[in-house]
Amino acid sequence: MTAEALPAELRRAIVQIARTPRLLVACDYDGTLSPITTNPDEARPRPESVGALRSLASLHETTCAVISGRALRDLAILSRLPGEIHLVGSHGSEFDIGFVHALEPEARELHRRLEAELSRLIAGVAGASLEVKPASVAVHVRRAERDDARRVLAAVHEGPSTWEGVTTTDGKEVVELSVVKTDKGSALDTLRHQAGATAAVFIGDDVTDEKAFARLQGPDLGVKVGEGETLAQYRIDDTEDVATVLAFLLEERRNWLYGEQAPPIERISMLANERSVALLTPDAKLTWLCHPGPDAPAVFADLLGGESAGHFSIKPHRNGLPLGQRYLPNTMTVETRWSRLLVTDYLEPGSAPHRTDLVRVISGETTASIVFAPRPEFGGVPVRLLPEEDGLRVIGTSEPFVLRSPGVQWEITSDGLHDTASALVSLERGKPVVLELRCGTTDLSPHELPESERRERAGRYWSDWATALKLPQVEPELVARSALTLRGLTDADTGGVLAAATTSLPEEIGGVRNWDYRYCWIRDGAMTVRELVSLGSLEEAEGFLRWLHGVLSTLAGPERLHPLYTLAGTQIGAEAVIDSLPGYKGSRPVRVGNLANHQVQLDVFGPVVELVMALAEARGELRDEDWQMVQAMAEAVTRRWSEPDHGIWEERHVPRHRVYSRVMCWVTIDRAIKLAEIYGRPVPEEWPELRDRISADVLENGWNPEVQAFTTAYDGTDLDAASLFVGLSGLIDPQDERFQSTVTAIESELRSGSTVYRYRRDDGLPGSEGGFHLCAAWMIEAYLLTGRRTEAEELFEQLVDAAGPTGLLPEQYDPIAERSLGNHPQAYSHLGLIRCARLLSES
Repeated sequence: MTAEALPAELRRAIVQIARTPRLLVACDYDGTLSPITTNPDEARPRPESVGALRSLASLHETTCAVISGRALRDLAILSRLPGEIHLVGSHGSEFDIGFVHALEPEARELHRRLEAELSRLIAGVAGASLEVKPASVAVHVRRAERDDARRVLAAVHEGPSTWEGVTTTDGKEVVELSVVKTDKGSALDTLRHQAGATAAVFIGDDVTDEKAFARLQGPDLGVKVGEGETLAQYRIDDTEDVATVLAFLLEERRNWLYGEQAPPIERISMLANERSVALLTPDAKLTWLCHPGPDAPAVFADLLGGESAGHFSIKPHRNGLPLGQRYLPNTMTVETRWSRLLVTDYLEPGSAPHRTDLVRVISGETTASIVFAPRPEFGGVPVRLLPEEDGLRVIGTSEPFVLRSPGVQWEITSDGLHDTASALVSLERGKPVVLELRCGTTDLSPHELPESERRERAGRYWSDWATALKLPQVEPELVARSALTLRGLTDADTGGVLAAATTSLPEEIGGVRNWDYRYCWIRDGAMTVRELVSLGSLEEAEGFLRWLHGVLSTLAGPERLHPLYTLAGTQIGAEAVIDSLPGYKGSRPVRVGNLANHQVQLDVFGPVVELVMALAEARGELRDEDWQMVQAMAEAVTRRWSEPDHGIWEERHVPRHRVYSRVMCWVTIDRAIKLAEIYGRPVPEEWPELRDRISADVLENGWNPEVQAFTTAYDGTDLDAASLFVGLSGLIDPQDERFQSTVTAIESELRSGSTVYRYRRDDGLPGSEGGFHLCAAWMIEAYLLTGRRTEAEELFEQLVDAAGPTGLLPEQYDPIAERSLGNHPQAYSHLGLIRCARLLSES
């Protein structure tokens, strides 16, 4: 029997409960896992059910159990169920997980009396038998004559059942008398508590199972096997259907938890138009798109939840792996190629605010398979797809969505909650099929321009900019791709800059270090656009400073700045968890928002003042409003430089007096003084003295003679890659022995092969993380400053090798598992690569 033969409402309920964070799957044995047999000793479970239960039990955050009226020992011997599946016998009085009840002397005596009395009642009755269990005695009458069976059961109910301390449970042709007060409902509650389950499934056929059905509530799912009154919401016919239910639940749970085959992070390509971003897998699946902006809820979240979370896929009907994927040179247009199929993707630039237009062009000489499965609000909104003459209309969402697809014949299917559209398209040479996903409009009419002109226009939007860049001699093509990526992370309307395009891509597979980077950090944004200034592009820096001036206009002063804001320059909402998504490769939780919004980070002023300095040098002038901001930031440093803070890495521990933050306070004052000197602005008399005081403070308290290095903070011996800025910033001469020694110490403790970790200390979070590409870039710069060019070149080559086939870098790299980690693409990683390529070229 296939899952399609199950009732549609039951299938829909299974799909829903399969997506609960922590699932408990429990069922009865006789009549559920095993068909009812005349001889109870011959009841064997269906192999298909055992296999499905065992596979379910092996999944992340999934607990499986069998709750039976049989004695635990007999259940274990008869069922031969594997150890991953918990067994509960005697209607819940016997657990295999440390809950076997030791009977009190009074209960043991009552148990002995029960066995004696029940033996007397069935004496001479052919076919009646006793099953003696550790805490109960069951009377079986299935093989007795009907009149004899009724007489025995009546005698039991009128006699021992009425004894004080005896609990009676009636089943099919069996009555069980227990000296421990328990039932299957209580057993289910115990299992739920132990597993911390957020939802439970229970499947059973017997009267005794009604006690378990009665305990189900909220998202729980109860399934009754066979006839009879029941409290369960759903009903199936027999044990064969049980195997089908379990197999379908397994398939849905596994797909939800792990996705079909999550691609390596660095192999995912980004589309952008300076208003929106989208991500494509190496086989042209649209795996991530948020609307109406990059920090809005996802419409397609396959990246974090598998295909059930939304995807838009195009591939050959006869499948096969693609031959390759690439960006068209100097553009953000992506081509994915198979032997007889080419898929070309781009986001149209210049679209109206709150409008996202994704164009997908399918060409070749084969049959292409298309699946369109939008799932707005991270899959939390039921979706209907309405076919119209030239495409599909998405129904049931707050934002309008349409897919223009003239000539495509769609087949619409539903899982009970969401519609999915699929189609097969026969391609002919020279006759491409054009699909246009239009988010934020109901317009399905033809575009005023042919697709070929729009593609050329989209390409020119990026290539005209990229070809004007001043690229270094070292890795010029990869630097250009990094620059395009950084520009793609900017918002042309607001000037804000994304730290990365995604949320919750893990710093450890299966771990909890999953953060939302779809916001504008003041530090990250300043560092990003400063690198674009170094390549000759000023408009992003000017846009970012406009954005920052706008934020500051709402505050009493710079010291009131939060570390991060939305792209629109507003405060972000509270950090929350999307429980319905299992995360990339099962790495939960999936987070939206970021608690770092409320931290104190005193280092943010330094990168901003350095940006103002770089932009002023490129323009040949210092604008008054920028100088006023620099003055205000210097004044903020004057008041607060000596305070502890949370630092660049936003650790969720108590604040510390961090070397990097103190160095950046020094940078703020030092660069402010230099700006004033260069552009004829007055220097407050306290600034030079303050610069010297901060420098002396760092040199005295940041240097630790025990470890022969500048440490993370004044209060410990732990090391931090950010402390390299003592020399990178110019606070001390890079030839100073203390800086040389710090480079060696950080190299020894934090470098691992091709990467450099931020730190090795306990930061209050479980698990670990990869090395940071940005930290590797800092180490490359430190090598160059200390005369170690060979090591710098070698580490830079390894950084380059970590980039994906289309030149993109996420945040981190795991040198042990040799895989990328963290949000993607990451601005920090690309600005680090650009800076290293420039420094290697200049030196």
